[in-house]
Amino acid sequence: MKDVEPFAIVAVIVALALLAAIASNHISERIGVPAPVIFLIAAAVASDVFPHLGALGTKGNQRIVTVALIIILFHGGMHAGWARIRPIAGAIVWLGVMGTAVTAAAMALAAHGLFGFGWRQSLLLGTALAPTDPAVVFSVLGRRQIQGRSGTLLEGESGANDPVGIALMISILGAGGGGWGAVAGGVGAFALQMAVGLVVGLLGGWVLMITMKHVRLPNEALYPLQAVALSLLIYGAATAAHGSGFLAVFLAGIMVGDLRAPHKREVERFTSALSSLGEIVAFVVLGLSVSLHAVFGDGRAWTGLALVALLTLLVRPVLVGLVLLPVRLTRGERAFALWAGLKGAVPILLGTYVVAQGVRDAGRIYDVIFVVVTASVIVQGGLVPVFARLFKVPMHVVPEDL
Repeated sequence: MKDVEPFAIVAVIVALALLAAIASNHISERIGVPAPVIFLIAAAVASDVFPHLGALGTKGNQRIVTVALIIILFHGGMHAGWARIRPIAGAIVWLGVMGTAVTAAAMALAAHGLFGFGWRQSLLLGTALAPTDPAVVFSVLGRRQIQGRSGTLLEGESGANDPVGIALMISILGAGGGGWGAVAGGVGAFALQMAVGLVVGLLGGWVLMITMKHVRLPNEALYPLQAVALSLLIYGAATAAHGSGFLAVFLAGIMVGDLRAPHKREVERFTSALSSLGEIVAFVVLGLSVSLHAVFGDGRAWTGLALVALLTLLVRPVLVGLVLLPVRLTRGERAFALWAGLKGAVPILLGTYVVAQGVRDAGRIYDVIFVVVTASVIVQGGLVPVFARLFKVPMHVVPEDL
């Protein structure tokens, strides 16, 4: 029984950490700093003060954040639904793929030309910084939900470019050697991941729809667990088949988003709560993996700040803006969508892939990504409500459940 008291102390610490994370949402509203960055910075400070907190390791961090991202993407797909996605599905795919490619290429050129990264390191850094994270946008907005095409576009873009960015990163890391052979191999691997993810997502979504509509369970509490278990199964099946499990999960969520099924409301509430918890866990775990001493050494913080300024003020509004030109939006919606392309947990997760592969300058790449994400969430995220009012983007307040 000697281990009972130490375990109780651990339980108290975990409970206090969760309560502090929940309370930070109220703090963020008062000070204007988005809650996700509070989790990230607080965890980074804690890992510097208590180094043993960061002993989980890169692989452990990846696995925890991957599970959190599966739930976040599944819930995001359900929240969007096919009825909202359908009118601008082509625009979402176009922006998710081309926007990611343009951003990755531009940031790679900047990293190589301005900061001396090698070409492969530059491409890895650019790819890591390409995905956006509208989940952070909506946590910034609180109970205010964006209406119109811009809100759907932001949600859809994140759901599309997160799997695209992850698949692109895996393809680059897996392409050995150099020259056109490596390029062709990377392109082929990327295409395979997208194709398999699409097929498994559609098939898995169909199975999920049939199961939710027709399989009766003895307890209503089992329906949400069944949906989450199937989403994990879809991810695992797609990934095992060398496809994008994240794309498959997002597509499956979209397919059941508008489904009328028994206890669907309970499923939505459960996945929403898990998604919020997953966001907290992801940012805390990633924050624990960062050494602030390394971040502020060797000019890494200045490199990150320069890159986020370039990304926010030039690459996103100009280059991604050109990609967005064919999409029908009002001037205010277009400007808001370009501003609200926030970075979040996915870029840092991609940074862990680079570290795990032992790429040269991996530590520098990871620290720069951390700075970019932190600055993006603080500056862009903090100004999202202001720019929404400035650009006259329609919003409504989601009523609380009583």
